[in-house]
Amino acid sequence: MHIASELRPEYMKAQRPTPSISAAPRRRSFCHAFVASDWKAGYPRPRLFAGGAVFGAYIGYAALHPVYLDTPGKAPVPSVQVEKHITYQEVQRHSTSESCWVIINGQVYDATSVLKWHPGGAGVIVRNSGKDATKAFVPIHPPDTLQQLPIAAHLGPVDPATMPTDAHQPTEEELRVAEARKLIPHPSLVLNLNEIEELAQNVLTKTAWAYYRSTADDENTYFENTASFKRFWFRPRVTLLNFGCVVSLNKISRISTTRSMFGLPSSLPIYISPAALMRLGHPDGEMNATRAAGREGILQGISNNASCSTDECVSVKLPRQDLIFQLYMNKDRSASDVLIKKVESQGFKAIMLTVDAAVPGKRELDQRAKGDDLKDMPAAFGKSDTGGGLGVSHAISGYQDPDVCWEDIPWLQSITKLPIIIKGIQCVEDAEKAFRYGVSAIILSNHGGREMDFSPAPMTLLYELHQTCPDLLVDHEVYIDGGVRRGTDVLKALCLGARGVGIGRPFLYANGIWGEEGCLRVIQILREEIETGMRLLGVTSLEQLTPKMIRYVDRDPPPRSRL
Repeated sequence: MHIASELRPEYMKAQRPTPSISAAPRRRSFCHAFVASDWKAGYPRPRLFAGGAVFGAYIGYAALHPVYLDTPGKAPVPSVQVEKHITYQEVQRHSTSESCWVIINGQVYDATSVLKWHPGGAGVIVRNSGKDATKAFVPIHPPDTLQQLPIAAHLGPVDPATMPTDAHQPTEEELRVAEARKLIPHPSLVLNLNEIEELAQNVLTKTAWAYYRSTADDENTYFENTASFKRFWFRPRVTLLNFGCVVSLNKISRISTTRSMFGLPSSLPIYISPAALMRLGHPDGEMNATRAAGREGILQGISNNASCSTDECVSVKLPRQDLIFQLYMNKDRSASDVLIKKVESQGFKAIMLTVDAAVPGKRELDQRAKGDDLKDMPAAFGKSDTGGGLGVSHAISGYQDPDVCWEDIPWLQSITKLPIIIKGIQCVEDAEKAFRYGVSAIILSNHGGREMDFSPAPMTLLYELHQTCPDLLVDHEVYIDGGVRRGTDVLKALCLGARGVGIGRPFLYANGIWGEEGCLRVIQILREEIETGMRLLGVTSLEQLTPKMIRYVDRDPPPRSRL
C-alpha cells in the first residue's frame, strides 16, 4: 500500500482512469503526435519559439475545439480539400511579412494574418517562416491553438520527400541536454527539493531553465522568500495539554495531515501552484502535475498561461479530483467571461485571480537566454530602446490587463458562482480589503520574486498579519505561496495561521527531469518531511499547530556549505 494511502479520503485511492474526454475512442492530439515522433526518439525538449507564435492571443478564451490526430504523424483534417502536397521549396518562397508560411508537424499554415495581432510581435513569426517551426511551436502551445486560425490558413501537407535531410537533426543544445539526461538518478534517490533544482539546471534547455528560474532585478525578493523561514524556530512539545493541564506525553505514531483548503479536501496542507509553460520541460506538461496531484490527493491550480489546454488537464484527472483555475484578467473582459464560463462548465472548483503581476517584471536571466531571438519583439507595454524588458514572460503576457482593479471582483462574482481567490496580496491593508470585497480566500505572494524586487516575503507578511490582525487569520482562509522548500517551512506557516501553502518551481523542475514521477516525488518528499516534523513537534493533527510552537529570531543563520 502507498505510504500515504491511509491518510487520503477514499475517493482519492482510486486508480487513475484512462484519460479521455468522452466514451469515444481516444484520439491523439497535435502535441501527442509530436511526442511520439520526437520525445520518444530520445531528444530533449526543443528551444522556445520566441514569443510563442499565436499563443498569447488565444489566452483568455482557450480553444473550444481541440485539434485531434487519428494516428501519429497525421495533422488535423484540412478545412479545405487539398489536391496535392506542398513542396518545401514552395514554403521557402513565403518568408516575408507579405506572405508568411510555416510548417508545423508536417502541415503548412499561412500565418500572414497573424502578424498584425500576434502579442509577441510579427518579427518572431517572420524569422521562423519559410521553414519547419514544429520544434519551436509545440512545447508552449496548447494543441488546439492552430484551430483558431482562419479556415483558409491551413494550406495542406508538406511533401516529405522535399524536406531537407537535416530538418529534424538535434541541435547542439539538444545534444547537450540528451547527454545530461543520461546521468539522471532515479527519483527515489533524490532526498530534498534543493537537489531537484540542481539537477534541473543541467537537464532543462537554457530557455526552459531561464524562464522557470528567472526573478526580478537583483533577486533580493527571490532569496528573501526562502530566507524568511529561517528566522522562525520551533518550540517542540512533548506533552499534550488540555485546558492548561498536562494530560500525558504525546503519542505520535498515528498522525493526520489532511485538511480542507479552498473548501476542498486535501491529503496535505499544500497545493500545486499554477505555473505557465510546463511543456517547456516535458511533452505532457501540466498533465503530469495533474496526474501526480490526483495520485497523492492534493489540489492543483491550472495556469491561464498553461501550455496544456484545460481539456487536456481535465481529461487526465481522477473522477472526483478537484482543480482550480488561475486567471489573468484579459484587457477584453468578454474574453475573460467566455473563459470563466468554459472552466466552470468543465468542473473547475474556484477562480484564482492573480493581482501581483500587472506588468512583467525585469527578469534578466530570461532576457539573456533569449538573446537575439527577441531583439525586435515589442515589450508588452512598449518597445524598449535598449532591448530591456524582453523575454518569455513578455511574450505570453500581452493580453493581460495592467488595469485590473478591485471593482473587477464584484464583476467576477456577477458572472460566476465559483469562489473567488485573490493571489498576490502583499500588504496587510490589501488583505483586509480583499475580504471586505467578499473573496473566499487570499494568497500572500510576490509571484515567486519575479515581479518587484524588495517586495515582502509571504512568510514575513504572514507574521505581520499574525501580529496586527490575528482575528483575520481565524475568521478567513489565508495561504502563502513563495520560498517553501521544506516540510518544516509548511509547518511554520501553519503555526502562524496559514491554511496551507502553494508550491511552484519544484514541480516545474521535477517535471522537466522525470515528468509525472518527478511531480509525484516532490509531493512524497514534502509528505515525509511534514509527517516527521509533526511527530517531532509533538502534534498528531494540523489543528494542533499554534503560534506558541514557534518563535521569531531576528537574525539570519550563518552561511554554510551543504554536505
